[in-house]
Amino acid sequence: MPTITLPDGNNLNFTKKVTGAEVAEKISKSLAKQAMIISVDGILKDLDYLIEKDCSVKIFTSKNPEGLETIRHDTAHILAMAVQELFPGTQVTIGPVIENGFYYDFARKEPFTEDDLVKIENKMKEIVDRNEITKREVWDRNKAIDHFKKKGEIYKSELIKAIPEKEDVSIYFHGDWHDLCRGPHLSSTGKIGKYFKLTKVSGAYWRGDSKNEMLQRIYGTSWATQKDLDEHLKRIEEAEKRDHRKLGKEMDLFHFREESPGSVFWHERGWALFQNLINYMRNRQDAAGYKEINTPEVLDRQLWEKSGHWGKYGDNMYTSETPDEKVFAIKPMNCPGHVQVFNQGIKSYRDLPLRYAEFGKVHRYEPSGALHGLLRVRAFTQDDAHIFCSEDQITSECLIVTNLILDIYKDLGFENVILKYADRPEVRVGNDEVWDKAEASLLEAVKASKLEYSINKGEGAFYGPKIEFVLRDAIGRDWQCGTLQVDLNLPERLGASYVDKDGSKKIPVMLHRALFGSLERFIGILIENYAGKFPFWISPLQTMVIPISEEFNDYAIETSNKIKNLGITSSVDLKNQNLNYKIRDHSLAKIPLLLICGKKEVDSNSVTIRRLDSNKQENMDIDTFLKTFSALNKASSN
Repeated sequence: MPTITLPDGNNLNFTKKVTGAEVAEKISKSLAKQAMIISVDGILKDLDYLIEKDCSVKIFTSKNPEGLETIRHDTAHILAMAVQELFPGTQVTIGPVIENGFYYDFARKEPFTEDDLVKIENKMKEIVDRNEITKREVWDRNKAIDHFKKKGEIYKSELIKAIPEKEDVSIYFHGDWHDLCRGPHLSSTGKIGKYFKLTKVSGAYWRGDSKNEMLQRIYGTSWATQKDLDEHLKRIEEAEKRDHRKLGKEMDLFHFREESPGSVFWHERGWALFQNLINYMRNRQDAAGYKEINTPEVLDRQLWEKSGHWGKYGDNMYTSETPDEKVFAIKPMNCPGHVQVFNQGIKSYRDLPLRYAEFGKVHRYEPSGALHGLLRVRAFTQDDAHIFCSEDQITSECLIVTNLILDIYKDLGFENVILKYADRPEVRVGNDEVWDKAEASLLEAVKASKLEYSINKGEGAFYGPKIEFVLRDAIGRDWQCGTLQVDLNLPERLGASYVDKDGSKKIPVMLHRALFGSLERFIGILIENYAGKFPFWISPLQTMVIPISEEFNDYAIETSNKIKNLGITSSVDLKNQNLNYKIRDHSLAKIPLLLICGKKEVDSNSVTIRRLDSNKQENMDIDTFLKTFSALNKASSN
């Protein structure tokens, strides 16, 4: 009979087969009440799973990520159950768990309304109150296909047809309602609790293919406690206020148009912000020994085939065939072009490490449904760099890059950074010996940084392992931004080499590095992190001088010119509108300093300063103002 080994190493002996629920009961009654699912030798199972042989068992509650994910999975099922009770004839398709919640896709002719969401949510709470027992059955595949076909669930039967013929099918019942699912699930609907909220309805293509039917997707969030739910809903509310698309319009930074989907139309102030970040990064890279280059945006298909990108990214590349039947592609990344620059002339070991940087515009096709403001675009600028070095320089160069990235993030207000280390994916180029070297060197650098890190198994780039730098913003959201990748494959594929100390030819290691990642995406993150209220030194327009009336226009223009001469951006509002209207208008545009000029200011050679988000005003003579804010601007932007 089974001996159960617990995570602490203790054993529990049973004289007969035992369920997960009984194991929890044996440990403690309080644990039995909180238990949600178990793992048996690392595989997640329902509490009523029957254990017949010796194994390791771990019990999960709502305090564990596995427990919380199961709550969300069950809530998705209860959503589908409620929809079919309220709207007979609606077909269910798929309903996975996502970050902070879940969604379910439905096939229904009539669109769901906001009022429908309220009705569905109430029905879900009723189902929780009914405390329907959850049971798993294993069916023959053909039986399952026939069953769902007869029910009119054509999408569900199509999903089952994709399961290999000899495999059985797992079906979960919540009372009489049932669905195709691997599980695991909670023991009853009452275990879910009522700490959930349906958040929105959107369209979604069946199986994510725009050639297929459009379905209706209902999103929701689900938590272990009311407190957790309330905090999450507050975060959503705050995120909506910070939405970079909304603020971008208010601040007159950028817009998008259907004539070029996924490409940004930058306005004057948005482009100024863009250039501020590039100039800052250019200064940091110059100081760190990078050489800035520029490579063509259009390159022959043969180069992309040789590099391996054509096989991996060909479907997402924009291509063109010329009259002489040659195929060219707009570059989706900069690395092959950088190898071509390295290959010009003979390189020696004395030249290494050689650091090339480029603010390169790249283009990648993204499905229209995936586009999301600045955060997901088709045309973007990478603050890209590639470091060519020897194998024994990998770790030290990775550490230098890591420290540079962290210092830059700190300048921009991000001090909470997590590293994610990703090793070889299933589909990759290069042999295992090369990958072993690359992974060992990069992991050594990660450990040497002494930062918190996690391992993303199998999530590396197709040519090498990588580190992802994840930032946490002002409202607790995580953003993956910078990357660092060790590549021992691409230089060889594109014929890169250097002459070593002994005169032999060696293939350099290539480190791929991006700090912001995409300039467009990083600006979107910055807007949301600061709610548009940027630090003074990167604000696209730092001061607006406002004369109280026309007679003070000359003084306002003179003052603005003095400010601009010291490298602080400034403009003058000479419009024929009242002062309060102007203050409201420029405050909405998030200009850090409004400088009011009237008779008092002219007589005393001063300005009255109104800071963003403050009703207080302070008067300062011009010379003091220029000295104070010029120093602040320069100190922060170096």
